[in-house]
This record gives sequence, C-alpha cells and structure tokens, in this order.
Amino acid sequence: MATGRKATGKKAAATSVPDGVVTLEMVAEEAGVSPSTVSRILNGTAKVRESKVRAVRAAISKLQFQPNPVARSLARGRSMSVGVVIQAIDSPFYGEALAAIEKGLFRAGYSVLFLSGHWREDDERRCVEHLLARRVEGIILVTSCLPDAELVRLAKQVPIVLTGRSIEAERSYSMDADSTPGARLATEYLIGQGHRKIAFIAGPADHPDSQQRLNGYKAALANAKIAYSAKLVVPGDYTDGGGHLAMNRLLDSKSEFTAVFAANDQMAYGAMLALHRRGLRVPQNVSVVGFDDLPTSSYIIPPLTTVHRSINELGEAAAEAMIDLLDGRVPVSKQSSATLAIRESTKPLRH
Repeated sequence: MATGRKATGKKAAATSVPDGVVTLEMVAEEAGVSPSTVSRILNGTAKVRESKVRAVRAAISKLQFQPNPVARSLARGRSMSVGVVIQAIDSPFYGEALAAIEKGLFRAGYSVLFLSGHWREDDERRCVEHLLARRVEGIILVTSCLPDAELVRLAKQVPIVLTGRSIEAERSYSMDADSTPGARLATEYLIGQGHRKIAFIAGPADHPDSQQRLNGYKAALANAKIAYSAKLVVPGDYTDGGGHLAMNRLLDSKSEFTAVFAANDQMAYGAMLALHRRGLRVPQNVSVVGFDDLPTSSYIIPPLTTVHRSINELGEAAAEAMIDLLDGRVPVSKQSSATLAIRESTKPLRH
C-alpha cells in the first residue's frame, strides 16, 4: 500500500499540471492573486505592489508558464502580425523574397500571413479583406494588380508596402524598381555579341514590369539603329510553359533570329527546352538571355546568362520598410541596380 501523503486543497490543484498545460488561472492560484492581476502584470499595465509582481514571477517560473503571445498582443490592441499578398506563392522568383520578408519581420517581433492573389484583382481583393479581418497591422503587396485608387484607400486603413508599383499615399511605401535599364543592358549585351536579329519573349501586357522590359529591349535596338520588328516579339506569361509555347510560336512563324531575350528566367527555361526539341542548340544556334537570375539559373544546361537582381535584397527591403512605417519612420530606399550575370547560354555571333 502506498504510504505517500495525498495532496489536497486548491494549492495542490494549482501545481498539478494536466497534460503539461499551464493556464493563467493556475499561475494566479499559485501566486495568490487574481487572474486579472496576472494578466495585467504580463501586459505591463499593472500598478500593484512589488511583492505581488515577485509572487507572479515566481509562480511563472515554478510552473513553467508560457504566455500566449496572441492573447497578449490583442490585450494591448495590437495583433503583431503583417499580411503579405503575393501573386503566385509557388513562384521560384518570389520564394526567396518571401523568406527574407518573414525573417525580417519575425526578427522585429511580427508574425506573417501569406496569401496568393493569382494575378486576379478579385482574388487579391479577397486576400486583402481577409487580412484586414485578421487585424494585421500592415500589408505588403508584391506586384499588386489592384487599381491605384483602391490602394490609396487601403493605405488609409493600414500601412502598405508595394513592390513593382508606385502610388502617392500617406502610410505607404513604393518599391518600384524600374526594369527598363536591366532589359536594355541584356539587349545591348546581345548586340555587342554581334546579334542583330534578336527575338523577345514578353511578359503579360498588363504588367508594369513587363512593359518596362519591352521598353528596355526597344531602347537598346533604337540606340544601335536596329529596326524594331513586331514579328520578333511574342507574348508570354512569366511561366516555363509560357516560354515553351512562345518559342514554338516564334519558330513556327519562320522568323529569322540568332538570339532571344526572355523577360524572365522561367520563360527562358521553357524557350531553351523548345529549342532543344526542335534540334537547335544553345548557344551554338541561338543565344538566350533571361531576367531575374533565379538560383537555378546557374545550374541548368547550359547555365543561363541573365539580368541579376537581388531577390533576397528585395524581401529584406520590403520588411524593413514595413517596420519603419509601423514605427512611424519614413523608409529609406536601399535598392541596388541590375547587373548582368554572364554564363554559357550566349556566345558571339560569327558572320
């Protein structure tokens, strides 16, 4: 027969922890104070005797109580969360940026809610409404599709950070990195390699950055006094499959070209596959240049020459800008200019 004394009374109940769950009420009972006093001490709003504060801290230590950060933030009238709307959450380009955003905000004490707008206004609008209902303190919109007027109204509700767009509104910060110089740089490089018949696989016509890349392509041709040919420009959708389809259309058109500039790396991948399946070699028959410098672009065969932009830097800058807005500071631009990562997918043209 067991000889140990059986615990009785409220004190025993307070220190007996079922399934390892310690509640605020148990801490209050252990410390000999009310649950509301424990809550106010945790939230830093209590005006009580130091002896009670010490008793609560001792109870927390003894019971190994872990305060609920969500409950604490809501008690202070803050959610300590930031929403991020991305158009395609599975995009390899934005994946690294999202990781940097999450890291930067988490370091500042914020949790992050990610939602995907799928390049559709209605879907993005629903994402924003969902985030507002969750009481996020700010929203980062990565390449938003929403109209400017709607974004201005949104900034009146919560601070917003925009990438790839520019608006004039209080409590907003725009990170509109112009893609025109990078696209011009890529096209000028091909021209410098001796290419004159350069095809261009464009992004979606309604995307500002896609229009900028087309403008950069045109500007480089004009500067070199090379006539622009609409037959050498084919539409794409920023996906591998879109690049594959665009290249097949270009080849089927029988248009002559010696080089291709794709508006992003994913479309360049698809274009290179289409060339391979048609018996054309890169760069022996056709030189290919992309845009974005995805991590995988160094490892495909052949490694892709592409316009380099720091995706990680984009995410870090977006997170820092949001933290500045939340803290009442004016964000400072930290965006770097585009450079060209030259690899084996291009070669000089021999006339």
